Amino acid sequence: MVQPKFYKTFLLVTAFFLLISIKNNAQKFQPNWESLKQYTTPEWFEDAKFGIFIHWGPYAVPEFGSEWYGYHMYRPTLTPHTTGIPTENTNPTYEFHKKTFGKPKKFGYKDFIPMFKAEKFNAKEWMDLFEKSGAKYVVPVGEHCDGFAMYESSHTRWNSVNMGPKVDALGELAAEARKRDIKVGSSSHLAYGWYWWHYAKGLDTTDPEFRDFYNEPHAFTDPPTKEFKDLWYKRAMEMVEKYELDLMWFDFGFCTPDYEEYRLDFLANYYNMAEKWDKGVVLNYKKIRYEPIPDGAAVLDIERGKMDRIRPWPWQTDTSIGRNSWSFVKDWQNKPAEELIDEFVDIVSKNGNLLLNVGPKADGTIPEDQTQTLLDIGKWLQINGEGIYATKPWIIYGEGPSRSGIGDHTEYDQKAMSPRDIRFTTRDNYIYAFVMDWPTEDILIKSMSADIASLPDPIVNIELLGSSEKITWKKTGDGLKINHPVNKPENAFAAYAFKIELKKAPDGIFKKDNGDYE
Repeated sequence: MVQPKFYKTFLLVTAFFLLISIKNNAQKFQPNWESLKQYTTPEWFEDAKFGIFIHWGPYAVPEFGSEWYGYHMYRPTLTPHTTGIPTENTNPTYEFHKKTFGKPKKFGYKDFIPMFKAEKFNAKEWMDLFEKSGAKYVVPVGEHCDGFAMYESSHTRWNSVNMGPKVDALGELAAEARKRDIKVGSSSHLAYGWYWWHYAKGLDTTDPEFRDFYNEPHAFTDPPTKEFKDLWYKRAMEMVEKYELDLMWFDFGFCTPDYEEYRLDFLANYYNMAEKWDKGVVLNYKKIRYEPIPDGAAVLDIERGKMDRIRPWPWQTDTSIGRNSWSFVKDWQNKPAEELIDEFVDIVSKNGNLLLNVGPKADGTIPEDQTQTLLDIGKWLQINGEGIYATKPWIIYGEGPSRSGIGDHTEYDQKAMSPRDIRFTTRDNYIYAFVMDWPTEDILIKSMSADIASLPDPIVNIELLGSSEKITWKKTGDGLKINHPVNKPENAFAAYAFKIELKKAPDGIFKKDNGDYE
């Protein structure tokens, strides 16, 4: 018979371990929006401002069109990806493929994989370059819509370790990034892969031997099957778990109603993993035709576009150094650093980050023009980074004649900025006023006039970052007048930052009554 004293002790010990077990198994985030709205964007992301995106895979081999080569190469006429309905217009990719590699019935997309050798790939050299550019996080494409995994996957044989380059690109880049305290993300575009391939008799897309790559043949209008969505989920979650990703980026397929249940589960699981890892993580999503995630429950990403105002929640623009492609192509149209810096400053002034894409060649080298653009941005950030990193928006994002559109794919409408265009950021007791082109006359900041209570405290000093020249100024009823500097700062070539020192921290759009930023 168990003695009462021992029985009482037994119950207490059992209860203690039961409570520990319950605590350990408790999940902060549940798969519902009310729970997921508890999420807060980690400080590292808000401070980082600048990341590197990398589109690299078998689609780099043909060096033609774009990373959408696999979608277009099987279709004789141009076929919009929004409808899947063929037009009567000639398809340049299809014609190029026939001329260069043969008819798609003879040479399918899978046949590019053995040609994707990456023989010159060096993760250290890539990360050295990205570090010099000033980037604080890196996001290699883990798997594009073609479904080829650029990491060691246990859910598909079609991965970069098992075939092609025989390297774990994501793993090697992650290891090098973390040596430099650069955060690591990856992207999944696979959800749209359901609509990627064209199925017709005689094509390898309909060959049962390759069904695990091209999926089960189906009509463009067919919704993704549960089998496909389950596989998508397993592959995306494997990336997160295997590499303990700081950031996971999803393309627009993820944001459709077909994935509602999967979105909830993925977010909850990812955020709970982050709690276990004791670090903050970010999930990027698109908002195209649908409202897939409530504001604040994840971080909105805008493709080749941006906000036209300050957004209360952190957000991100993803764009490419290439004007016409994300992956390397022979007619790559490289954007100059000046243009990208203007976009970058405008984005940061509105509470956003810039995720800037590079397109390496199939051999694993990053072309010289892209390399130089990144180095130029890095030189600019060495001078002006204090007005970018770890800053917050001011009460307005800026002033001047230039306005940006809002939403995806609006960057093509953006006009060059002038010296009258000014963008603001703040940190501590400083306001950074970026004059977006070199002024040829005195600068007038109208939003800082003596008649407007935007600056309740006196200005202590103004300096031009990167310059030792003494800057003089005067507050008037028309605005803060800054006398035109005589000389440009050395190595300066875009968005000139005037550092305005106040007696105490200025009011900002996110400032609480106690003086702390949200």
